[in-house]
Amino acid sequence: MGIDMKIHRWVRNWLKGRLQRVVLKGELSGWREVTSGVPQGSVFGPILFNLFITDLGTKCRSGLIKFADDTKLGGIANSEKDRDILQGDLDDLVNWSNSNKMKFNSEKCKVMHLGITNKNFSYKLGTHQLDVMEEEKDLRVLVDRRMTMSQQCDVAVKKANAVLGCIRRGISSRDKEVLVPLYKALVRPHLEYCVQFWSPMFKKDEIKLERVQRRATRMIRGMEKLPYERRLEELGLFTLTKRRLRGDMIALF
Repeated sequence: MGIDMKIHRWVRNWLKGRLQRVVLKGELSGWREVTSGVPQGSVFGPILFNLFITDLGTKCRSGLIKFADDTKLGGIANSEKDRDILQGDLDDLVNWSNSNKMKFNSEKCKVMHLGITNKNFSYKLGTHQLDVMEEEKDLRVLVDRRMTMSQQCDVAVKKANAVLGCIRRGISSRDKEVLVPLYKALVRPHLEYCVQFWSPMFKKDEIKLERVQRRATRMIRGMEKLPYERRLEELGLFTLTKRRLRGDMIALF
């Protein structure tokens, strides 16, 4: 990996000779040498972890994604041959985990079959039959097997409405100088977090998201009876649909 002996000795010196003990109800255990792992909370720990897992999945023929301590394997499985390729990649991952003494938690490993016409093949992680799930929250985004993202829209609306309700109950002022910054800082981020991935597919979901901003602008003094478009103009805001389009254009550019 291009690490010279000077850096290697430095890392070894940092890891060697560490001791730990357990305290339980005031009683102390004896000191024991720490023979694996890295000090928790250290800046150097994640770097060493990345070095340790860098060869994980090098033999995989399917798509492999690694993020921190999460590993995802995915691919198209239209036939028995495709299924065997995926299962073979799973077996390679298990072999790696066994040889490196960093075993996967098989109880937390699941399978999600994407697509309506998916053949729903079964897979194993070692000897453990992997359970099938209908939805999964990944980096705070809820994904279901149909990839419609309607459930994620519902989650975003629920969180945003909850915060908006707290602002309504806790802030007595209804001036735009107070409520607009609060809306931008505390409410709108829930409606736009990772939205490039889960941008609504259906008109009904667009309306759900927009309804939160309609409610927020109506809370401001003097805006109650104005049309939504006029309220946005007065407050210097754009519709959420336009903001999503603008974000897509910026990303494309």
